[in-house]
Amino acid sequence: MARPLRIKYEGALYHVTARGNERKKIYFSETDYNKFLEYTAEAEKKYGILLHCYALMPNHYHLLIETPGTNISQAMHYINGSYTTYINIKNKRSGHLFQGRYKAIVVDKDSYLLELSRYIHLNPVRAGMVKMPQDYPYSSYRAYTLGREDKIITKDFILSMLAKGKREAADRYRVFVENGIGEELKNPLDDVYGGIILGRERFIKDTLSRISEAFNNREEISYSRRLKAEYESEEIFEIIEKHFKLTRDAITERRLRDSGKTAIYLMKKYTCMTNREIGQLFRGHSYSAIAKINKRFEERLSSDKKLKRMIANIEKEMSNVKG
Repeated sequence: MARPLRIKYEGALYHVTARGNERKKIYFSETDYNKFLEYTAEAEKKYGILLHCYALMPNHYHLLIETPGTNISQAMHYINGSYTTYINIKNKRSGHLFQGRYKAIVVDKDSYLLELSRYIHLNPVRAGMVKMPQDYPYSSYRAYTLGREDKIITKDFILSMLAKGKREAADRYRVFVENGIGEELKNPLDDVYGGIILGRERFIKDTLSRISEAFNNREEISYSRRLKAEYESEEIFEIIEKHFKLTRDAITERRLRDSGKTAIYLMKKYTCMTNREIGQLFRGHSYSAIAKINKRFEERLSSDKKLKRMIANIEKEMSNVKG
C-alpha cells in the first residue's frame, strides 16, 4: 500500500502517534513503559531529536517531537523497531506490534504547540484513567508542573510561552492544563489539514510548497491526492472486521462476500491507494478486477436502500474511531 506522506525539513515539529495492532495493548508492565522511554532517549542522542512532551497510553502513544535535522523517519523507525523487537523477545511473540506505520502531523509551533501539549497531557484524564493529569505516571506532565527530573524532556520552550521565571511558568502551565479538565475543549487536531498539517493558513501554504518541491518529477501518486486520504487500509479492515464479525482471511477470500466488496469500496473512497495496491490485499486481484468490483458495488449502492443504510452505519463507526 502507499505509505503515509512524510513532510521533513530542519526544525519541523511533529505530533506523532501510533496504535497497537487491532487496537491491542503495546505496554504490558511498568518496565515496558520505561523501556520505550529508554529507546526514545537513545533516539534523541542518535538523531538529535527534541521531545517536548509525551503521554504513553496502554494501546497507543502521543509524542511531540522536534527535528533539528530532517530525520523524523529514522528516529521513529529506531524507536518503534527497537521497542517491537524488545516486546517480541520478552513475550515470545512475532509479527507487528503497531497498527500500520506511525502517524506524524507537522505542527505550527507558534500557533498550536501550547494547546497541543495540554491535549496530550490530558489524554489519561479524558480516557477516565485518572482524575488529575499529575496522577498518571507515564506522561511528561509531572516534569512540567512538579519539577520532577525527566532528562528526556525539552520543556523550556513551552514554559517560556507562559512566563520568564521557571517556577511561575510551571504554575501557570498547571493552571492552564487543569482549567481544561471537565471542559468541552476544542480538540486542536480537528484543525488538521489533509491529515498531516496543523497550523494557520500561512503555515499550511508554506508547508504545501515544501511538499510540492519534494514531489517534483517523482513518478508516484500525487501529493495533492495523498493529502486527501482520510484513512489507511488497516483502519478500514478493522472497522469491517468489527461490523461483519469476520476475520481478515474471510473478508479477503478469493470469492468476495459483501464484506470484502464493502472494504474495497471504502478503500477507494477514503484512502489514497491505487487499484493495484488494493488488489494486493485481496489475494492478488488485478487492478482491473478491483475497478469492476467497485463499479458494480457503486451501481448497487445507487438503488439498494438496505445497502445504503449499511454503508451509512459503517461510515458512522469510522468517524467514531477516528475521533
